Parts: sequence; structure tokens; C-alpha cells
Amino acid sequence: MRAAPTILHLDMDAFYASVEQAAKPSLRGKAVIVGGLGPRGVVATASYEARRFGVHSAMPMAQARRLCPNGAYLVPRFALYRAVSDGVMALLRELSPLVEPLSLDEAFVDLEAGGAAFDSASARATGRRLRADIRAATGLSASVGLAGSKMLAKVASEEAKPDGLLLIEPGTERELLAPMTVRTLPGVGPATGEHLRRAGITTVGELAEAGEDELVRMLGRSHGVALYRMALGLDDRAVVAERDAKSVSVEDTFDVDLHDRVRIRYEVQRLADRCVQRLRASGHSGRTIVLKVRRYDFSTLTRSETLRGPTDDQAVVREAAARLLEAVDTTGGVRLLGVGVSGLADYTQEDLFAQVRSQEAAAAQDAPAGEGPQEVPGAPEGAAGPGEGPGGEAPGQEPVPLAERRWAAGSDVRHTVYGPGWVQGSGVGRVTVRFETPGSLPGRVRTFRVDDPELTPSDPLPLTGPPPTGGREP
Repeated sequence: MRAAPTILHLDMDAFYASVEQAAKPSLRGKAVIVGGLGPRGVVATASYEARRFGVHSAMPMAQARRLCPNGAYLVPRFALYRAVSDGVMALLRELSPLVEPLSLDEAFVDLEAGGAAFDSASARATGRRLRADIRAATGLSASVGLAGSKMLAKVASEEAKPDGLLLIEPGTERELLAPMTVRTLPGVGPATGEHLRRAGITTVGELAEAGEDELVRMLGRSHGVALYRMALGLDDRAVVAERDAKSVSVEDTFDVDLHDRVRIRYEVQRLADRCVQRLRASGHSGRTIVLKVRRYDFSTLTRSETLRGPTDDQAVVREAAARLLEAVDTTGGVRLLGVGVSGLADYTQEDLFAQVRSQEAAAAQDAPAGEGPQEVPGAPEGAAGPGEGPGGEAPGQEPVPLAERRWAAGSDVRHTVYGPGWVQGSGVGRVTVRFETPGSLPGRVRTFRVDDPELTPSDPLPLTGPPPTGGREP
């Protein structure tokens, strides 16, 4: 614990939804829900307008639609979110060399290490300036917590939401924490919270009054001691500038259970390819390949295989994932598949094992028909799977035929006449597009055939900057 509140916790408000509202003028002030749009999709983020209807993150999308039928339901655009996040993190690093990102929209900052603050007054002034700088750079709001420890700074930012700042003065921690629910503390999930409730402990104050010995008896030494210290407001964890990635993974949930074993093998190969792309983009290689399978009855199986050395070889990851799949019973259907790589290193080891696997895979592709890998009937090369872009085009693959494009709600498009816009919806051979940009007024809506050659998928526009060219006023 520090004597001054110089640890800052930043949390962007309803980040994904707020970015979408900033990018789409017609959605500002409206209920916006971002997440998977299929029958089994879940909410990633809901705007505060949507939260008034009871919609919240991790809620099944079907339930969200029942609670808020008139909301705008959009697919996530992670490329844009990462770009905005990079800009916010750059502002944080101007304050201090010790910035600990927790996610795209959340981070701790040690203000003392950067000389940005040394007491309550300077910490508060820095927090206010940071919020103003973020709004000027992105148009988004952020909540800031300031305290003498990481735990208390995070509690403060939660209390400050939305669009606020709260500073916890050293010495007032126990008074502030006492009336809060035990679920406020890190490490108290639903199971621990219910266990404490049955013992008559529902607030942080009651947790502190129970004493360390009682909590150790109830929860075990490690957990009991940690919770008692947090209930007293004690936390000595330092802000760590680098958080090393432990694994890279991708997964897809399917709208309809997969039963065809050939299709399942194809999806595993596709996921392995996407995983390798993400692995290479992060500058890592890994030695443990992991396969995740969620079956029709919601049971989840995880299988792994550790290689002799780290690799980022696509053929090696494909082969290992295929071997792992052979050991899994998929009878009854599969709801979700995932492929991951763990045991990461920041280089690729040039080992004979990877080279041999690559040669074997190349030989298999050159084999006569019937001896190589099987293809999924009706799945042309480049066909989009769940989670891919609106046009269903993956890196290194041929574009999907115009008539087979899928236009996901919220995705970016460009028309040769009307310029940039975004998909409001599609169906029965038609796609509806609203033509507007972050800096424009709410735009007009037009409808096209799904195979209109003048309409193409597009990259997201930045939230700030000069207006795009190449389209007339719609």
C-alpha cells in the first residue's frame, strides 16, 4: 500500500458499443448490442442505453433480443477496437513507463514511476487530464480510479462508472469497502460468494469482521488469507509493464450442431490455420497444441499434445490438431470447436520435427485424389466460417463468389457510387446499407442485391481524421 493514491486504473465505458456509436452517427444515443449474432451468440458489450432494458455482457443474444427488440445488434469489429485501444494505451505510456494492460479497454498505470503524480492533488489533476485527452483523441468516455493499490484503484473506477473519476484517499479504504458486496473483491466468484452467503457473510465489512482464522477454515489458507487482506484494503501488487501472452487460441460456436465427421475435421483445420495466423502476428511460436470440443450436451473436452520444440508451422499445428481430434468422440454432435497453442516462445525453433511435418503435408497435397485430405462437400475454398468477415474472405484465399457473400450486421462496406457505409441487415437476397462516416451526420439507407458488384467489404474507417473520398453524398 502506498501513502499516496498514485496508482491509476482506466476502464473505457462500454468500449465496443461506444466505438460503434462513435463510428455510426445514426446509433448515438441508441441501444447498441455487440456480440455473436447467431442463435447461440452472446453479448460482448451493451451500451448504457441497452443496459436500461436489462441487457448485459455474457447474456445469450436471444435473451437480449427479447429484452431489447429495437436495439441495434452488430458483429464485433476487432481491428477497429484494437486501433482505438492502441491510441489510448499510447496516451497512458506518455504518463508512465509502467503501464499494465489488462484488455483492450482496461489498464493500470503507476503514475509515481513516471513522475506524473506524487500526492492526491496531482493524481486527481492527472486523471482529469487523461480523461479529457482520451475524449479529444477518440470521442469516447473513460472512467478512472485512483488509489494506493491496484485493487482499490479498480474498485474506484467501477464506482466512478460511467464517465467519472473517483480517488480513494489513503486511510479511508476500510470505510469505503465495508458496505460493498463481497463480490466486489477479486477472486470472489459466484461459488465463493454463495459459500460466504451461507455463512452469513455478504459484505466486505462482514468479511473483515470474520477474521483471518475463520476465513482460512472456510476457504483454505491461500484463499482465506488473500481475501482477509483485501477486505482490509491491503494489496501490495506492483504495476507490471509487460504481461506475457501465455497462449494463442481461436474458437467457433456453430449455429447448428455439427454431426458430419468430415465437416468437423475441415473446421478443425480451418481453426488451426487461423490460430497460426494469430500466432505469427503476435511474434510467437509454441510447443503445445490444444484442441477444445464442446459437445451437444454442453460437456467440454480438452486434449493437448506437446511437441519437441516451439513452432509456428501451419502444417505442424494442423497435423497435431487432427491427431487430437481422432481421440475425441463426436457422436451426438459438436457445438463448439477451438484450437490453441500454448508454451509460447518469442522465436521459432528450426527443428527437424517441423521440417519433416511440412514435407509430409506438402506430399499429401500432391497425392492422387482419394489419398490426400478430404474436402467438405459444398464448402468452396474461401467460404466464410463463423467469426470471419462479411465477405467471407480469408487471407491467402480466393474471394467468395458475389452471390455467396454474407453481409453481417454492423460490418463495413464500400459502394463505388455512394462511398463507405455499414450493413444494417440482409436477407432474401437483399442487403441494406446505411451510408455514413464517423464525422458525418446520420446517413441515408439504401438497399442492394447481395451480389451487387459495386458493393464490396471494406476496412473500418478511423474514428478521427479527414473525411474519406471516393463517394458522392447519398
